[in-house]
Amino acid sequence: MKNQSVSNNIDWLIVLLYMLLVGLGWMTIYSASLPNETTSILDLNQIYGKQLFFILISIPLIFVILTLDAKIYEKYAFIFYGLSILLLAGLFVFGKTIKGQTNWYSFGGFGLQPSEFAKIATSLMVAKFLSDTQISLKNINHQFIAFGIILLPVGLIMMQPDAGSAMIFAALIIAIYREGLPGWYIAAGFLAIALFITSLLIKWQFVLLFVVIIMLTSFFMTRRNKRNPIVYTMIFMAIAVFTYSTDFVYENILEPHQKDRINVLFGKEVNNQAEGYNLNQSLIAIGSGGWTGKGYLEGTQTKGKFVPEQHTDYIFTTVGEEWGFIGGITVIALFITLLLRILYVAERQKSVFSRTYGYCIVAILFMHFFVNIAMLINLFPTIGVPLPFFSYGGSSLFAFTIMLFIFIKLDANKVNEW
Repeated sequence: MKNQSVSNNIDWLIVLLYMLLVGLGWMTIYSASLPNETTSILDLNQIYGKQLFFILISIPLIFVILTLDAKIYEKYAFIFYGLSILLLAGLFVFGKTIKGQTNWYSFGGFGLQPSEFAKIATSLMVAKFLSDTQISLKNINHQFIAFGIILLPVGLIMMQPDAGSAMIFAALIIAIYREGLPGWYIAAGFLAIALFITSLLIKWQFVLLFVVIIMLTSFFMTRRNKRNPIVYTMIFMAIAVFTYSTDFVYENILEPHQKDRINVLFGKEVNNQAEGYNLNQSLIAIGSGGWTGKGYLEGTQTKGKFVPEQHTDYIFTTVGEEWGFIGGITVIALFITLLLRILYVAERQKSVFSRTYGYCIVAILFMHFFVNIAMLINLFPTIGVPLPFFSYGGSSLFAFTIMLFIFIKLDANKVNEW
């Protein structure tokens, strides 16, 4: 009866969107990795064969998640979080280094990337902490603890180093904001991004001059009884230090390949046969698809293997080339529909834990989705961020599947006493 109740209360729209995205993802991987001589789709020597194997494993994994008592995820959130931290720390002893990054455990022909699963554990831990009735995000100590939960795995991931995976965790601030974090944190984050970009485009002295003009204007237009010169001075000093440090970090700390990625983004001295090659080939592949695409398995750029890492980070270029603008927009619409549906379901929760966890996975999925596609069309620096359910990889697929179906279970089991 219990299993029947759960199946009756499952949000089948989320499940359907998951199935569509995974199915379309495998079709795209098949096209992007198809060798000259076709073999069985279950050939584990081929990328598409391995991905299909991962998809098949995901099916019993989903049943296990839906069968377990939903209260386990809240009750043992700290244990899941602790295990994820141990797995991240263990990489420095047992991890395999690939392209300068030690972020994988290797098991024969397969690998495990713990940072993918750390996103789930961190989301559960954030939700667990914020669901405590004694927690108030108006309390600065509680704010620091919430940020600390996120920053601990981020610090370990940055040491690997894997800036792309670490950056995804920043999206969890959206969930914290939903539960009462003061809005100035979000405003400060957007201001920091704007200052960072501006400081890279023009000299930092001009940036500060512009800031001075804005702040003086704001000061004199504010009512006299609300003016506080000390606050204005402190804000300016913080902005000045940040702006100068941006230029300093770019010139003295960033590695050459990191500078190249920023230069590619802003079109500075880009060699399309060197640092700009990936982006240039990506734009050619997507642009060549036109409105309706060249047809499934008919992409010349895809068949010619002109786009590096096309089955992983650059998987959307195959969508653009073979399915065209209409196909690309359809895939984007599916992702947006999934995100909006999760938000809707999260908002109807009466349990703070379930609602916060829902917001956490929306934030993580959105960050992956946005950054992956944005970097392919030169709106974001090129970093290693997979497209959920599309990019090749067992760790990625398993992590996103577990993440999503835990939320489906929380909702279906009526943890919120709906």
